[in-house]
Amino acid sequence: MKRQSILIVDDNPDILDVLDLTLSDTFTVTKANNGAEGLAKARSAHFDLIITDYMMPVMTGPEFCRELRKDILLSHVPIIMLTGKSDIKDLVTGINSGADDYLVKPFEPESLLAKINMIIKRTVRNLDANPLTHLPGNASIMEELQTLINSGNLFAVGYCDLDKFKIYNDKYGFEKGDDVIKATARTIIQAGQEVGGTRVFVGHIGGDDFVFACPDDIADQVSQKLIELFNQAAPGFYSEEDRQAGFIIGKDRQGNETKAGLMTISIGIVSNVNQKISHVAQVSEIGAELKKFAKAKECSNFVRDQRKAERT
Repeated sequence: MKRQSILIVDDNPDILDVLDLTLSDTFTVTKANNGAEGLAKARSAHFDLIITDYMMPVMTGPEFCRELRKDILLSHVPIIMLTGKSDIKDLVTGINSGADDYLVKPFEPESLLAKINMIIKRTVRNLDANPLTHLPGNASIMEELQTLINSGNLFAVGYCDLDKFKIYNDKYGFEKGDDVIKATARTIIQAGQEVGGTRVFVGHIGGDDFVFACPDDIADQVSQKLIELFNQAAPGFYSEEDRQAGFIIGKDRQGNETKAGLMTISIGIVSNVNQKISHVAQVSEIGAELKKFAKAKECSNFVRDQRKAERT
């Protein structure tokens, strides 16, 4: 696994050495002696986090932060500002200039490492989150699935997809479609919390595709609760006229005019109960097959993979 990289910007060679010694066992460390040099290095290589001093020649820490935030490709990189000053005005200036957090010198190495790990994890999560639902996105989903695979425990992954969503989106517009997506996210979260609490992970693959992961023994219950909640909510997405009719007229993916009933939800459940699952791609491949099978039915439903193989 590739090591995360950190850029340290400080005009004090002793501080640079201390930081290098503290961080080099865990991270790939690059050093710069002032803000201008740090800015050049930040633009020439990828860094997962930057640590900068507050008071420096050539370019101060706040000036460095402001320049960095002007670059759209670097605006997301988290920054920790080191300061030897206890004046609250200096700390506020640092944060207002674009720093994500600060640490007052002298600092404990353990505190710095804890702060770095927290900020990097939070940044990755925020960048990965779906902008519409704020649920974990594909990178977080893959990480969660790999963790489940590595655990050796029995688990299940439910791939969820809305049926007839495109026709709905075409008729009612993207704003209403987004409302459906957000409502679906809340419904999946509610089903997971009611059945399994914190044992259920929910992610948003994109569009109307979602995923949940949980211990295998509660996956069916989560699916049943999700279907129940979605079926209760679905009629409310439509106008009174369409709700009474029970269908809308639209075009399918081939451009043919078709009559579509109210939206339903299909779930394909992948489990390692009857077969060995060794990599994330295997989960998504099986999930896509199962979801396609579930969507062939004309109602909200879930299906499990029935294939059996040795788990050794």
